[in-house]
Parts: sequence; structure tokens; C-alpha cells
Amino acid sequence: MTDEHIPEAGDIAALVAAVDQLPFIVILFEGPELLTVGANAATRAVLPGREVIGRPCREVLGDLAGQQFLDVFHEVYRTGETVAGRQWRVHLDQPDGSVHEIFVTFTIMPWRAADGSLIGVIGAAFDVTEMARVRQAAEAEAAQLRRRYERSRDVITELQRELLPPGLPVLPGLQIAASYLLADADTAAGGDWFDAVARSDGRVALVVGDVVGHGITASGAMGQLRAVLQERLDSGATPAEALAAADRFAGRMRAAHATTVCLAELDPANGELTYCTAGHPPPLVVGADGSTRFLPVTGGGPLGTGGGFPVRQDRLEPGDLLLLYSDGILERPLAGPESATELARVAADAAAGRALRESGTAAVERVCGQAIELLVRAGGHADDITLLAAQRIEPVPALVLDLPPDPAELRGARARLQAWLLELGAAEQDIFVLQHALGELATNAIEHAQGQHPIEVRAVLTPTGRVEATVTDHGGWRTPERQPIRGRGLALTTQLVESLRVEPGAHGTVATVRHPLSRPARLLTSFDDAPVRSTEVPDMLVAELPGDNEAQVRVDGPIDLTSAPRMQVELLRRSRGGTVPMTVDLTGVTHLASAGVSALYQIAEHHHDQKATLTLIASPDSPARQILDLVGLPVTP
Repeated sequence: MTDEHIPEAGDIAALVAAVDQLPFIVILFEGPELLTVGANAATRAVLPGREVIGRPCREVLGDLAGQQFLDVFHEVYRTGETVAGRQWRVHLDQPDGSVHEIFVTFTIMPWRAADGSLIGVIGAAFDVTEMARVRQAAEAEAAQLRRRYERSRDVITELQRELLPPGLPVLPGLQIAASYLLADADTAAGGDWFDAVARSDGRVALVVGDVVGHGITASGAMGQLRAVLQERLDSGATPAEALAAADRFAGRMRAAHATTVCLAELDPANGELTYCTAGHPPPLVVGADGSTRFLPVTGGGPLGTGGGFPVRQDRLEPGDLLLLYSDGILERPLAGPESATELARVAADAAAGRALRESGTAAVERVCGQAIELLVRAGGHADDITLLAAQRIEPVPALVLDLPPDPAELRGARARLQAWLLELGAAEQDIFVLQHALGELATNAIEHAQGQHPIEVRAVLTPTGRVEATVTDHGGWRTPERQPIRGRGLALTTQLVESLRVEPGAHGTVATVRHPLSRPARLLTSFDDAPVRSTEVPDMLVAELPGDNEAQVRVDGPIDLTSAPRMQVELLRRSRGGTVPMTVDLTGVTHLASAGVSALYQIAEHHHDQKATLTLIASPDSPARQILDLVGLPVTP
């Protein structure tokens, strides 16, 4: 900084020393290259190990590329106008390779000389991470309460959720994700929709549409159009045929007139793509190399306007990501004329993990979540925003397990099954269902093997998005007989999965399970962090509840064929053989097999015979509660 820029205002050294001690971030950039000429102690503390003075902004803050801060600094210098932001989430790279997350409220303003000429840019920011965490916790608590009472309190929100797909298919060689941000979270009713329809030949149809207007009328029209398209696509119609059916419907329904639709049909195996933009913005392709390109529009008009539906072809290479979107992401109130270019840049940064660092998330999830967050926080939004992303990936190989006929092997098999399903991208509920179902079948197979023959577990994801799994033993068929803690496994499995077939034979039994996989889309009202799922497999534990009463306990961990007898013995010991009233909290149970259910029935029978109360507790969303509700054991919420 040259002396001519320093005004005569008392003791400059004292002023500089005082600024250095300020408890918030202050940084100065000079000239069109935005060379760093000053950074106080608070700034240096959040940028440890970096050479700051004399270096351009893009070097000092290079890890903020893709998070929009660098663009803001240069924009302020270019326009001479101040920019401010509240509670922006920031990821900063640390010297040890880790990423530090903070939230900042900031002002970036032009730095001017006494004569008004522009010197550079001043950045000032407060670290409001603690405040943001409190806000996030409050929002999470509010969201939990909102979900709990959602059905009875907000019929419109329930309608919106029912009209949109309950989930997106999990398919071999393709990852799919979607996000939907409503224009008005208070009314929670909009006209945007998305869909992904798995075809029997392995292709998938991807749809994003936009009904004109908002409110219940627009939502009703949206739901009916989505149903028409889904039915035609399920029946094998081509994109043009499906759109022609929706067009006929729109011609008979005023609220559906001028609806725009982008429909793309993709073959994950070879990347062949057929698409139509019926008055809708064209799809964006983010290449595996980070390049971006918008596909040409096909020339089709909105539904009900008398136009045709020509299609075009393209091809996605392995790793390429296809993004369908509604115009709400482009027509943001504060967006400039290059909003499409900005969308492409942000999508590429999110796909490559250069924007917000969210480890353990797929590229399609980052694009759908971060693109909305980053663009809306800078440009606002006045319309519904829908994003639907699909990326070609390497198919996950089939799961193959050869197990010794030992019940102790079941827990490790469940962990390997969970890891395989997580690699596929399965949702938590489907993992829960398949772990229980295959665990019950493997338990039966071990009994049939009679301790002599290995058990084979095979699972594959079919082109239609269904897990098809077989459990094979090589022992002789045994007629089912009632045992103290057994006998409910097949009945429980039948209730959990889509289909179950058991084929006994002279040389063994083959049990086949089929179950569809799907992942929920995100209906957004705020930008919550993605949940972190633990893959640890803890042991079963019985511990006393607060109050120093050994007949009031909680059980944590898996209750399976191995641990169920131990739990039964321990609970009956504490209740003196069922003669003392007992309370058992099962909320912490991670896996409740049929052996565990039978053990609980046995304990309940002891208490009934002794006329001593047994109270089972499990929270509504816990794995134990789902199984107990299925088998009819009374539970206290």
C-alpha cells in the first residue's frame, strides 16, 4: 500500500495495531489483481500456514473457488458496490489436509482513496458458526416436530408429497437424485414435478415438468400429468408417444395448459440418450472431465398448445452426469443474464467436489443439493426449483457370500450385506428390510445345513431396480416345527419384502427374495447437512435405566439368533422369572430378528403367568418398533 493512499488521521501505527486486534476478520486487497496488502490476526487464524501478504486473492483464498466468495471480491472491485451476506457456509483447507467448516456473516466493500478513486476491496467478516449451529439445531428440532404432526396439521404439504414420487429407483450403472425447493414454504404447493421410471429393458425415463402457477390447482394438474406420463412410460411408450398422451390430457384440462416438460430416455449400459424439450429448458451435461454443455433444444412446444414433440439423440460417456431442471433455477430475482452459465459452473464444481466438501455423498446428490443452496443464497428464488440428476457409473458387482453353517457368522454377513447395499446407494429403510429378510433366511439355511454344508448367499441388482437375492443350503429339507425361540422367520420375511419363494429339494433348499430399491428425493425448505450413517456393528447390551432399578432396563445393539438367548436369560433374571413388573426400552436395538421376537414372547408369557406387568418401549421410528408392530407385540410409544 503506497503512502499516497493513507489519509492524515492521527497515529496510523496505533490504528493498524488496533485493527490487528479486532475479534473479527479483516482483509485488504489492492489493485485489479486484488493483491493482499493486509490481514489482521483473526484472519490469519482462520488461514493457518498460508503466505498472505503480496499474493493475489485467488491464491490466498484458492480453496474458496466454487463457493462464490472469489467472484464476489472481483465483482465488488468491478462494480464499486458493496455486497453483504449472512451465515454463509465456508469450507477451508487446513495444513494437515483436513477441511474446516465455518459460517460467516460478511461485508465486502470498495476501498477508496480520499479523492474517491478505487484502491481495492475491503473484506470484513464475523465467525458466526456457533450461532449457525444453534440455528441448525433449532431448525432440525422444528423439522422433526413438523414431520411428526405433518399429516394432521398440514394437508397441503401431505398432498404435495403424495403427488411427487415416493422415491427414485436405484439402478445398476446409474445414480439418480432429485431436489425440490418450493417457491413458498408456507403454502407448500407448487406445479413443478420430477420422475424417474425404470423400463423393463433396462432403460430409464427421466422427467422434469412445470405447470403454470402455484397452489392446489397447479399441484392437482401436476399430479394428473405425472400419472399420465408414468402410465404411458410404464407401458413401453416412446418419449414422443408419452408426451402426445400428456398433450391430449392438457388439451382437456385448463390448469394443465402450457405446461413445459423435459423428458429424457437413457440406457445406462451404453449411454444412448433420446430426449424432448417440450417448451422446457434443455438438459445440461457435466462431463466426467468437468466440461459442461447444454444439449440443443428439440423444438417441441408446451403441452396443449398444438405443437409436436420432435426428439433428438445424444450419448453419455461413463462418468457423465445429466441434469434436468426447471426454469426457477435460472429465473432467480438477483440472477444476471448469464444464469445458465452460472448453473453449469456451479453444477460442475459440485459434481467434482470443488464446492462444499460433503464426503460420502454421490455426485448427483451434491449437484442437486449444493447447486440449489449456492445459487439461491446468492440470487434468491421466486419460483419452484426442481433438479433431477443422473450419472453413469460402473455397476456394482453382485454380492457373493459363502458362509460356514455357524450362527456366529450371521452378524458379519449382515455387515457385508449392509456395505454392499450402501455401495449400491440403497436407502436406510431398504437396508433394514433386506438385512432382516436375508438374516432370517440364512438362519433357516444354517439349521437345514445341519452343521455340515456351507451356506450360499447371492444378491444382484436387476435392471429394473430390484435386489434379487438367493439363500441356498445343501442340507435336507426339514418340516417346520415349533421351537422355543424360533418359528416366525419366514412369516416375518414375507411381510417385509416384495416377494419370497422357497424351493426345497433333495439336495438343498433355495429361498429367493425380490425387493425394489429406491432413494427419497429431497423436498427442501432449508439446507440441512446430509446425515452421516454409521456402519459399526455393536454387540447386544442390557443396562439399567436411570433410577437404580434392575427391573427397568434398556437393550442396545442387535438381538439375533446368537444374542436372543442371552437377552432372555438376563431379562428373566432381573424380573425374578417374570414375578417382578419390568420395563424394557428397545429403542436402541439395531436389529430385531425373529429369534429376538420369540424371546420377547417367551418373556411376556412368563410375566402373564405371574400376573406381573411387562412394558416394552420403542420410539416410533426405531427398527425394533417396526418389527414389533408387524408381529403384534404391544409397545408403549
